[in-house]
This record gives sequence, structure tokens and C-alpha cells, in this order.
Amino acid sequence: MIDHIEVISAFQEHTRKYDDAVSGVERKIIHTFRVAKLSERIARGLEMDRDDVDMAWFIGILHDVGRFEQERRYHTFVDRDSVDHAELGADILFRDGLIDRFPTGTLETVYPSWRTLCETAVRGHNKLTLPSDLDERTRTFCRIIRDADKADIFRVLVTTTFAERMGASTGKYTNAPQASPEVMEYVYRHQCVPRKLIQSIFDSHIGNCCMAFELDYAVTREIVKEDGFLRELVNGTRRGEAEAWNDLQKAQMQIAREELEKAWGMEL
Repeated sequence: MIDHIEVISAFQEHTRKYDDAVSGVERKIIHTFRVAKLSERIARGLEMDRDDVDMAWFIGILHDVGRFEQERRYHTFVDRDSVDHAELGADILFRDGLIDRFPTGTLETVYPSWRTLCETAVRGHNKLTLPSDLDERTRTFCRIIRDADKADIFRVLVTTTFAERMGASTGKYTNAPQASPEVMEYVYRHQCVPRKLIQSIFDSHIGNCCMAFELDYAVTREIVKEDGFLRELVNGTRRGEAEAWNDLQKAQMQIAREELEKAWGMEL
């Protein structure tokens, strides 16, 4: 068993040194707690035992530790303009020793190799693909945190503007009148769009929607449908986005919606 209150206290002690007045830091803290709860919910939906549910929640708390140091060092949360936040977080936790400040309860008994499992999950939570040589238990926890992270990112995407999320990096993206053919190809493939292909604001919007193709678990898709944030993202119903789209963009978003519903086998 893991004492959630003590773990939250350790997390808050770590993040307290980062200025929560800095744009985005508070959002990252809220995101962390929501991802932890979503991880717990997904694990319960998979009918995992109590220790596994605890482990899923714990990984959720750890997954974005690198975000805070990323902002302090580089003044951005954009990985391609700074550093891979998952790699940074894993290094801070498991190489610099931050993990030792977190109370781990009976983890040593239940999971003798828990450090390796957690490190692998943290490092892999933002990658396009997972290593092929993972054991089944580790792969499961990696899939849970990746699903939970995406599920809450849909909320973030519809409650913040592109400029709020991207900060100083906003100007590096063009205002192209439509998503590129290369980006749309991933819509038809039902795959996430590689970051290197995202060149415009609308490319980014399509790419964000494409994250939904790679939700691993049916329980996560049900949660995302219930929350409604992905539906709002696709429809552009927050912050008046749809009204600003031109006819080409609206047509591409309709294609994205149809392909998502095809892939999921249900309406959004």
C-alpha cells in the first residue's frame, strides 16, 4: 500500500520551490493530480488488484516531475524547444535521487523491481511507441499512464489557448490555411502525428486530435467520451475556434472526426 496523503505532501514539497505564479506551473500541478486519478480509474476499470491500482496512481504523480525543472531551466514547456520532459523527469527522480523523498509504503515487498518499472513508465509516457522488449506488467503500467496523460491533455487543450500553452514558442508556428498532407496522412493511418511534422497551428490542432487514435484501453475511451473534451476539441466549440476555421480546415476536421469514430467504433 502507498499512503496517498504522504506522497502528495512529498510532491507538493518538491513543487513548492517552483514559482506557481509562472504561467503554466499551476496547470501542470493540476494536470498531475488529474492524471494520477485517471490512472487509478483506468486500473480499476481493468480490474487490477489494490496494489496495482496504487502503483498506477503513484506513476501518475511522478510522470511530469520533469515539467517544473524544464520551465525553470528553459522557460518553456515545449519539448522540441528545450528538452524531453519525460527523460528529464526520470533523470531527476532516479539518477539524482528525488524518488527517495517519496514514501513508498510496501512497494519494495509487492514490486521488488518497482524502481525500474516506474522509471520506464515515466521515460516512456510521452513517446510515440514503447520499447518492444518490455515485460507484460511493465507494458501495462506504461500503457495506463500514457492513456491517462492523453485523457487529461484533451481537457487542457480545450480550456487553454494555443498561446497560453506554447508561450514564447507560439511564433514558431505558421498560420497555414490547412493541415499539411503529411499530417493528414496520419489521420487516415489512425496514428499519432510525429512532432517534427507539426509546422502550423492547425497542424497542431489536428495532431492533438490524433492522440485519441492511440488510446490503448476501452475504459479510457469511455472516460474520454464521457468527459466530452475530445468532442469539444474536434468540434472547436471552446473559445470560438470553429468560427475562425476556413472551409478547408472545417473539411479536414470533419475527416478527423469521421476517422476517429471509425477507429473507435462509436460516436464521440
